[in-house]
Amino acid sequence: MAKKTVAGYRDKSQSKTFTKVIRPVKNPQTGAYTYKEEIVPTDMVQTFLKEEKG
Repeated sequence: MAKKTVAGYRDKSQSKTFTKVIRPVKNPQTGAYTYKEEIVPTDMVQTFLKEEKG
């Protein structure tokens, strides 16, 4: 019989320290939106969003 793969070996506390941020960016020439994706630390999300706006 085949053995099941157990996904409990990795440290789950480390996976929650990063967040994927998806932001729409408007092209000034065409007016179309594209999406920019980045992975940033969870505690830096608010500062990342403020820096990109201003």
